[in-house]
Amino acid sequence: MSDAAQIVAAVPHAALLVSGDDRILAANALSAPLFGETLTGRHLITVVRQPSVLDAIENCRRARAAQETRYLTNDGQQDVTYKVSCAFLDIAGLTGVLAVFEDVTHLEQAGQMRRDFVANVSHELRTPLTALLGFIETLQGPARDDAGARERFLGIMAREADRMNRLVRDLLSLSHVEAQERMRPDDRVDVAEIVRSTRRSLAHMAEKNAITFDEDLPEGPVMVPGDADQLRQVLTNLIENAIKYGGHGARVGLRLDGPSEGLGLRGPAVRVTVSDSGPGIDPLHIPRLTERFYRVDSHRSREMGGTGLGLAIVKHIVNRHRGRLRIESEPGQGSRFSVILPVAS
Repeated sequence: MSDAAQIVAAVPHAALLVSGDDRILAANALSAPLFGETLTGRHLITVVRQPSVLDAIENCRRARAAQETRYLTNDGQQDVTYKVSCAFLDIAGLTGVLAVFEDVTHLEQAGQMRRDFVANVSHELRTPLTALLGFIETLQGPARDDAGARERFLGIMAREADRMNRLVRDLLSLSHVEAQERMRPDDRVDVAEIVRSTRRSLAHMAEKNAITFDEDLPEGPVMVPGDADQLRQVLTNLIENAIKYGGHGARVGLRLDGPSEGLGLRGPAVRVTVSDSGPGIDPLHIPRLTERFYRVDSHRSREMGGTGLGLAIVKHIVNRHRGRLRIESEPGQGSRFSVILPVAS
């Protein structure tokens, strides 16, 4: 193996060694999926066609100083971003530019997710905050002595402040759940009792919406390893959604199956299903329902007090319990949300 080949073979990323006349002196095996086979001896411009990379290699050669740039491509499924680091080599008569291509797609995606998250939170807070500021300005000015307007505006302000409070609460809850996601709970809890107690806690909301519960729960305890508070939060979110989006007078089903095999996990598991007789969800939306701030109907969700974070919280809690969340729905057929939990640690 030549000196040039030994140098690029030692690099843990795709690497090309380019001569002074832009010929490829050597390429390691990791560069083959990116640029193809048999690269040695080819002219650089026939391999790398992006001007930013060509310029970085040329500038590195001219200045004999390190250069960095980005190389953008697509692997057939998604856009891929590489950080290209160029270094000038002059070792034992071997002169050239070593270009190393490091896949940083995951870092780019994480950065984009953070930017999207900040933008979404800012938008969600800006709307009620703008409303509050507007009403305060009105109450301090034109409506200062209007008792009727004051009562009406204060009611709206209370709702907008409550909306901000729910959003902050859900953000803190999501942060807490994400921090604990790798720590699997090991307390033994009774899932059947958690379902019953959650349903009882939402009885007033159900009565207000004329909801009828159809329960199919075992009489005895059903024990699983879990965090009782978090599982109660999961069921609260799912049952509240069924009540709110099922519509006035809808039927909400609560069912607990297992413990048994064949529920989608490797070992024995239990399955809690919350269903409704509402309008259902287009299957197009189902894969994205657990994304932060994703809403099928943004206006309706906000009117009902939704923050867009409930199902994201549910997903992270279920992941912490090493379970699965399944969503089934069709327009006009209602929706079914199933939480499958292992019965053994």
